[in-house]
Amino acid sequence: MQAPEPSNKYGKTFAIIAWLILMVLLFMFFQDTISKQLNPNQQLQSIQGSQGETRTVLIRNKSGHYVGTALVNNQPVDFMLDTGATTVAIDSQTAQKLGLPQGAPMQVSTANGITTAYRSRIDRLQLGDIVLTNLPTSIVPNLAGTEILLGMSALKQLEFHQQGNQLTLIQHN
Repeated sequence: MQAPEPSNKYGKTFAIIAWLILMVLLFMFFQDTISKQLNPNQQLQSIQGSQGETRTVLIRNKSGHYVGTALVNNQPVDFMLDTGATTVAIDSQTAQKLGLPQGAPMQVSTANGITTAYRSRIDRLQLGDIVLTNLPTSIVPNLAGTEILLGMSALKQLEFHQQGNQLTLIQHN
């Protein structure tokens, strides 16, 4: 009489679990690297220039955009620099999270066509040590993407210049 062969069921289950654990660990390991490629400016640093100006340098992301993390009314928010936007533009969900008031409606022209936006105002926006106050803002309900658009209502208060993959924002005091 032959002895029954050992079951291979437990070995296959263990192998599947081991592969799943390995995949989760690899995801967690590379998630930070991928995040830094999408937003290389998560911790903005500033320096004081020789004439008292404040300089904050942004590094272009792998897609060629200047993306970073700013403080809007003391809350961290990801932004994308957009010189084509007249004002700082924020989606409705982010505006609600930041407690921004939704003011009068207005028609705006976006990359997706004409839409209705709402006037608002940011009390304080901080980019490293650069602080901008009382910024005209648009709440755009169907704004695509996860970042706010840092438009000209903020950028016109700064001097900026690009060299290579760096954009330097300068606030004269």
